[in-house]
Amino acid sequence: MSGSCAAEPHLDMDISLKASIQTRETALKDMMTPEEPAIRRSSRTGRGLTPKRLQYSPDTTENKPTKKRKTKAQVEKESLIEGPKDEKDAGNGHVERESGGLSAYELERLENIRQNQAFLSSINLLEATEELQQMVRRKPSQKGLRPQAVKREVLPPRKSLRLQNIEAEMLKLPPEPTATLVFERSSSVKKPAGPLPMAPVNMEEGSKLPSQLFDLCSEETQETKMSLDLKEYRSAVKSMRIREDAVVKVVKDRIFSAAFHPCSSSLLMAAGDKWGRLGLLKVGSDWGDDGVLLFEPHTRPVACMAFSRADPTQLLSLSYDGSMRCMDIEKAVFDDVYDSEDGLRTFGFMSHDCSTLVVGNWYGEVAIVDRRTPGNSHESLHSLDSKTVRCVSVHPLQMQYFAVAEDREVNIYDSRCLKKTKSQAVFQLHGHSLSINSAYFSPCTGNRVLTSCMDNHIRVFDTSSMTSKSSLLTSIRHDMRTGRWLSKLSAVWDPKQEDCFVVGSMMRPRQVQVFQESGQRVHSFIDDDNLTTVLSVTAFHPTRNALLGGNSSGRLHVFSS
Repeated sequence: MSGSCAAEPHLDMDISLKASIQTRETALKDMMTPEEPAIRRSSRTGRGLTPKRLQYSPDTTENKPTKKRKTKAQVEKESLIEGPKDEKDAGNGHVERESGGLSAYELERLENIRQNQAFLSSINLLEATEELQQMVRRKPSQKGLRPQAVKREVLPPRKSLRLQNIEAEMLKLPPEPTATLVFERSSSVKKPAGPLPMAPVNMEEGSKLPSQLFDLCSEETQETKMSLDLKEYRSAVKSMRIREDAVVKVVKDRIFSAAFHPCSSSLLMAAGDKWGRLGLLKVGSDWGDDGVLLFEPHTRPVACMAFSRADPTQLLSLSYDGSMRCMDIEKAVFDDVYDSEDGLRTFGFMSHDCSTLVVGNWYGEVAIVDRRTPGNSHESLHSLDSKTVRCVSVHPLQMQYFAVAEDREVNIYDSRCLKKTKSQAVFQLHGHSLSINSAYFSPCTGNRVLTSCMDNHIRVFDTSSMTSKSSLLTSIRHDMRTGRWLSKLSAVWDPKQEDCFVVGSMMRPRQVQVFQESGQRVHSFIDDDNLTTVLSVTAFHPTRNALLGGNSSGRLHVFSS
């Protein structure tokens, strides 16, 4: 009894010792391994429910194709066709969507969209858009002069003066001028006096003129005066077309003047630009750049040019720089004809052999020049009662008479009655309210004078009788406001037809118009592919059915039958 009682305390001590050891091991394990957070389990997992797959799950995309999401426009279109699904939606504009229906406000919006689309369809908006796209400026013709590669000067590398141990130079400002500025009437520095060689600047240095050029210019020609009625003339003009290869760049800048050579076997033309260049073009030739030969006889705009009727190998040109030269193809030089300190504007032949000229300058003076006299001076100089002379035209039969387009009047003078100052006109052509661009006698009889005025009118006057009063036959409304970047429009006669003339136009699509002296439009040259610019300078061929037009980029457009 006593032995059993003595053994119980030892048993209790062993149990408590084991419990304390287990407690310490558990605490030590808890300290070494942190407790993980409890994971929240869904109630559906415990019920045996499988999780729902999303639409973009890779397991479902392999078996089922994905549905394309409809755009807002498609949803509105379907809703407009199906209509409201609930009557309440149609009656109340503030009711929210039910079962995919639309509110009254949205239905009204869709109805407005439908009405707008119907209106746009009724005015052919799509067709108008296509027409505007067609009117976008096309790339100009690449025939003719080609841009020359600019040779850049290779400069030595710059070195610092400090690194070269060189002291900087002390620069001083130049002294202020004390003399007063003097206005010089001379327009610009001219080419040197005397004959200049005909050396094309668009060919290699030392190149000679093509031999075909002289043969072509020396061809015998006879001016033909057509006596066609209006119906026959309209048919002949309508037969003229422009081709893609007939749009050629002849000079580098804006064309101020152009002329046809009278030969009939080929189309040979000349054009002068803003900076004194003169270009010759033979359509279909291979000399130069696509049949173009470029020269530089002047330094300022070539305002007027004409081939000599007596000797077609000579082309006379006049410039703002005060020089007048004769391009002699036989001699291959540009001869001096007339030289002035003032800018020259226009000239005309006063004799059938083209030896006597009347030349007008910018300061209201006309000079009588005889080419047979040695030197390059005038025979006489006469001051008119005006500030400027814009155009001179000589009567084709009575060559002592010439018309002058002055400030706002056209005066006709008799060369036999001219005075040194304030020469009196034989008679005047009144009715212009702004400055006059040009005035030309009719080519066959001189019984008409054609004027172009900045008041947007082209006028035809009767000059069959040299009386103190002249009658206005026709006044044609025509837009003349070309702006500063285009040459002025001028109506010019067809040298083969007494009563018809041609003029450029500011209208769209771009065109060139031919009128009869009564004001009736004979024909309009329109070509959407090859005529996309304003042709300010126009001229008819003297013997063939051909027409040229020059624009502000130096290109000639040639219409021919």
